[in-house]
Amino acid sequence: MADQHTNKLKTDKKSPSHADEHTYPTPKAVIFDIGRVIVRLDPKRAFAPLAAEMQTTGAKSPQRLSAEEAWEIIRADASWLDWQEGRLSPAKWHEHLMRRLKLSLSFEEFCDAWNRVLDPDLILGESLFVELGERCRLALLSNTDPIHAECLEQRFTFVRHFPVRIYSWRVGVSKPSPAIYHAALESLGVSASEAMYIDDIREFVDAARQAGLDAIHFRTRDLLEVELSRRQLR
Repeated sequence: MADQHTNKLKTDKKSPSHADEHTYPTPKAVIFDIGRVIVRLDPKRAFAPLAAEMQTTGAKSPQRLSAEEAWEIIRADASWLDWQEGRLSPAKWHEHLMRRLKLSLSFEEFCDAWNRVLDPDLILGESLFVELGERCRLALLSNTDPIHAECLEQRFTFVRHFPVRIYSWRVGVSKPSPAIYHAALESLGVSASEAMYIDDIREFVDAARQAGLDAIHFRTRDLLEVELSRRQLR
């Protein structure tokens, strides 16, 4: 009896490592979020010129905010969802923010500042996408606006590895709505069970799983490599 009990304890101790070694079906398609998965977002880069303009226009409270706080105020704006889902043009968004923040930047100056949030130093290198592209179909799926989308298309070479690019402003719906995941699946020509999704926001990962996709909560490249290996993609 003692030996049996000891053996049971040894088996129980091994169970976590067995769980760690769990493998998954190899997906036919891999769908990546962009911000904080592929591209670093740096509000300080974007709001440095805005902060300077706030001071010159005499605004009292905005210049005391950090760049991150200013970014969160903008994201909490009542028109944010309309902007992200394409119901507000870039010109109207510029006018709205200039009025809301009491700024006087030209449209060109504003676009330049707005795009500075996209850090050119990538989190994931293009070699990963080259390798994955030889094994499965690739797509981008992002809650983003037309100004950022144009910047991504023109200045970042990694997008060339993604034949399918689903932007919330273009399809008129944003994560975590199931509709945006279905739009990606339809464009890829795969079922939910044949696709894997990668995002840094837990809510969006959970929404993808509810839509039937295999989904990974992105934290670091090393951990992503482990998950890709479990799916025989590395």
